[in-house]
Amino acid sequence: MIGIIGKKLGMTQLFNEQGQQVPCTVVEATPNPVVKVMTQEKAGFAAVELGYGEQKLARETKKGERKPRGRRATQAEVGHAKKAGLTAPPVVLRSFRLDDAPGKNPEAPTYTVGDIITVGIFAPGEKVKVEGTSKGRGFQGVVKRYGFHGGPNTHGNTKHRKPGSIGAGTDPSRVIKGKKMPGQYGNVRHTAIGIRIEKIDAERNLIYLRGSVAGPTNGIVFVRKQS
Repeated sequence: MIGIIGKKLGMTQLFNEQGQQVPCTVVEATPNPVVKVMTQEKAGFAAVELGYGEQKLARETKKGERKPRGRRATQAEVGHAKKAGLTAPPVVLRSFRLDDAPGKNPEAPTYTVGDIITVGIFAPGEKVKVEGTSKGRGFQGVVKRYGFHGGPNTHGNTKHRKPGSIGAGTDPSRVIKGKKMPGQYGNVRHTAIGIRIEKIDAERNLIYLRGSVAGPTNGIVFVRKQS
């Protein structure tokens, strides 16, 4: 289903008609241009590629002149954006399936390159899927990563935050796959389903989503219609 790319601004609160306080995540979704269209005949599925933001372009420099600092868009990205009539390539590109699932090919809406997708495709009260990347917390132990209780802090104990035994000796003589152990915590893609849209601010391109959404402030999120 069609969706939109946005940026998580943070959280706030709204009050509904019953006077109840509703915690909301605010997502800024500026108009997304359609950069590419995939069809069932050519790609085997129907989808559109949307863009968000604008990259910096490299300016022409004279011989011996120092190039500007910071990342600039590549020639391939500039050429890809030029086919869609864009002056600058988007910062984020993301494809959204229109037929929603492999093997299904319902009457999907048609889009052409250059079309603009805005927050107007959503309505208050609608349920959506929200996809984001959780905060990366680096390499962490089992107490923080999985909530292990750890050992006692007194009576001569020296294994306060260690996981303890991780497997039997003779049988099976190995550590079972999927054992909860220290490692990378966070920085994974997370999809929340059934998120209710509380409010749409079309003038400021804002979407108010009920509850929390994975990701840090200013993180990129993808909001899709839920079939």
